[in-house]
Amino acid sequence: MIVKRNFNPLKVWKYIQRPMWVVILWSTAAWSVYHFLEVEFLAISFIPIGVLGSALAIFVAFRNNSSYGRWWEARQVWGNIQSSSRVLTRLIITFADSHSHRENYIKDRSEKFKQKLIYQLIGWVHLLRLKLRGQQIESEVWELFSTEDANELKSVQNKPTYLQRMMGKNIYEAMANGTLGGFDSFQMEGQLLALSNYQAACERIKETPLPRQYDFFTRLFVYLFSLLLPFGLLGFFQAELSWVIIPLSILVSGVFIIMERTGAANEDPFENLVTDVPLTSICNSIERDLKEMLGEPLPDKLQPEKGYLY
Repeated sequence: MIVKRNFNPLKVWKYIQRPMWVVILWSTAAWSVYHFLEVEFLAISFIPIGVLGSALAIFVAFRNNSSYGRWWEARQVWGNIQSSSRVLTRLIITFADSHSHRENYIKDRSEKFKQKLIYQLIGWVHLLRLKLRGQQIESEVWELFSTEDANELKSVQNKPTYLQRMMGKNIYEAMANGTLGGFDSFQMEGQLLALSNYQAACERIKETPLPRQYDFFTRLFVYLFSLLLPFGLLGFFQAELSWVIIPLSILVSGVFIIMERTGAANEDPFENLVTDVPLTSICNSIERDLKEMLGEPLPDKLQPEKGYLY
């Protein structure tokens, strides 16, 4: 996620340079043919081009709103994951400690249960992040699990889903041995259900792209408008000032190209790009919160790097 207010022009240029080079060369060629070869019929009416530009602005804005809607939905889902993780951790600690008056209460067993389940929850958010981004699992994540649990997870395909199964099993084992009691499992299962729904929402966003016709036709119309624009501008200036169409074409086309590229960047929020939802930072925040509730040392808080939060 970009958190700085001002962008480096060179980095913006790298982002749009390919279509912009086409615009620069095309507008220069159009002016050269018109000016040096005196091919006057190249100066066409700007009215149809202006109508196309107006329609294109609406089309691009609609596509960008749809793309931002996907990005914002992804951020809301991860905000809900953060909230449910805190609630589930609170329930784990509160319920486990509330049975200390029972005869079959064993403090060491209760503490191990809390740590194991909360560490599994921290591992779950990290595994979901890595799954969505298609990244390899870091050694630090495997250290959150016991050797037995890590080996079991390494053999399955959908690790976050399987880990929830393991967490549910641990909860009911705790119910059986007296670490938990009453209706404790019902409330914990409610939070596990919520986390499962949030995972499904993330997978839906990841696996269902914005309809391809939005992407294709937006790019097509932006390029078509950029190619026609120099010819429509030729009629606005006298011969000695006709060169002005080159910077004007670059400026106007550049605005549309940047808008189109912005929508394309927001379309996929889980690609590990600087424009993505900052999953690494959110997971770091969740890990810090949960370990603090558990009373353990906190990992360092992630800070923006050169204006980017990953």
